[in-house]
Amino acid sequence: MRIAIDAHGGDHAPQAVIEGVKMASREWPDTTIILVGCDESVLPEPLPGVVFKKVTEVIEPDDEPVRSVRRKKDSSIVVGCRMVKEKEADAFISGGNTGALMAAGLFYTGRLPGVDRPALAPVLPTLSGKGILVLDVGANPEARAEHLHQYAKLGSVYAERVLGFEAPRVGLLNIGTEEGKGTELNKAAFALFQEDESLRFLGNVEAREVLYGPCEVLVCDGYSGNILLKNTEGVAKAVFDRLKQELTQNLLTKLAGAILKPGLKRFAKEMDYKEHGGAPLLGLAGPIIKAHGSSDATAFFNAIRQARRFVENNVMVQLEAEFSRGRGE
Repeated sequence: MRIAIDAHGGDHAPQAVIEGVKMASREWPDTTIILVGCDESVLPEPLPGVVFKKVTEVIEPDDEPVRSVRRKKDSSIVVGCRMVKEKEADAFISGGNTGALMAAGLFYTGRLPGVDRPALAPVLPTLSGKGILVLDVGANPEARAEHLHQYAKLGSVYAERVLGFEAPRVGLLNIGTEEGKGTELNKAAFALFQEDESLRFLGNVEAREVLYGPCEVLVCDGYSGNILLKNTEGVAKAVFDRLKQELTQNLLTKLAGAILKPGLKRFAKEMDYKEHGGAPLLGLAGPIIKAHGSSDATAFFNAIRQARRFVENNVMVQLEAEFSRGRGE
């Protein structure tokens, strides 16, 4: 197995990427990791199973996605996506510019036949510890009902084959649980989900229920999904910041904090995005994974784990079969 990773992607690159790659090379000696970057010196020492792919350009976080992909054809993001297309790598991971990664994926890797728009699909932590796959969270701010239906099919296959959920339940993000709630988009998507017997559709899901894990796959348009994602991250940070303040105010609260610390650490780990790796761009014609921009070494290690499961479990074959059935092939 060959997994390519962007040496320049993320707020803490290349150091965090290199440390994550070191961890992965020790854990999976049967996997070749291809580090895509401009300067081979970022790899301070030879690592077993790690090779370097030299490029000459980098797409910066504030670069305009489509223009930068067209102009910087020898950038780490473009080359990584092209490697998947040309079978030089089985998967590609980047913590860099999300828009550029999506554009490069579309231009150079291509779409899965039968998919109109790929979706960005992270796993949001839940109180159950299992997580919930949410798609789309920003790849396409606007969508049609048939796009949401495709997201449900993509998410169901991925949740089962990579995340290990047996017969995953699908929910539709909405402002109420009753049938007939929401916008015309929600109503039309609801009807399509109901008609598809291959989906285990449980109905509408309100945002306040998401962290309790009411389903394994939650479908929404990219605009709503991005708001949900950012709000969830913000609330989690605010809660932990406030807890830290309250538990360090005086001697009594510090003693209470010492007692609660093991439980709080377990809870913090369960709610940490780093434990889930990255977000696949489902619907592309190859495994492309977007790591969180602030990923540390652990997050990149888990993104590599995620890519391995994607490839090991033949997810692309399953997705192709699912959409071939939809086209009557």
